[in-house]
Amino acid sequence: MTVDASRRAFLRGRFKPQQQEHISAAVPLRPPWALPDTDFCNACVRCEACLEACPEHILVAGDGGFPEIDFQQGECTFCQQCVAVCPQPAFLDPQQHAPWQQIAHISEQCLTGQNIVCQSCRDQCEPSAIRMRLRIGQVPVPEIDARQCTGCGACVATCPTAAIAIHPQPTPSAQPAS
Repeated sequence: MTVDASRRAFLRGRFKPQQQEHISAAVPLRPPWALPDTDFCNACVRCEACLEACPEHILVAGDGGFPEIDFQQGECTFCQQCVAVCPQPAFLDPQQHAPWQQIAHISEQCLTGQNIVCQSCRDQCEPSAIRMRLRIGQVPVPEIDARQCTGCGACVATCPTAAIAIHPQPTPSAQPAS
């Protein structure tokens, strides 16, 4: 018997726009400072204390009741409340570690790809990590500055075509010796 993942998502109340189905969510986005996924799930007791403590209400109970980020609800302010209320050792120390290595990615569904002017993502980006690249005879295109992007998700919900998702930041590959 094969599992129909889209039917399963529907029955669990997860309605994703068609244009995002190509994005694989093999590992859900956990709260900032969470341990690596396997370690986090082993430590988390699913008490939902972090869900209740999140002032932005972006933490939701995901598969198995483990907390996940839902950027359709808002952005992460990195307030550390999820870390502070957790009764288990499921998080890294915020004083010694970055919240995560996530950045925004803009898909081909962006309105600018259809030559429609839109800069809603840039307008929401507090660290100014999204810049509009000018093009001759076409509308400006948003570009993510990976050094500036915090992965806060402020740009996600505001996108009218759901063209933005937060993904792990690509790690620079080792350059072969010449």
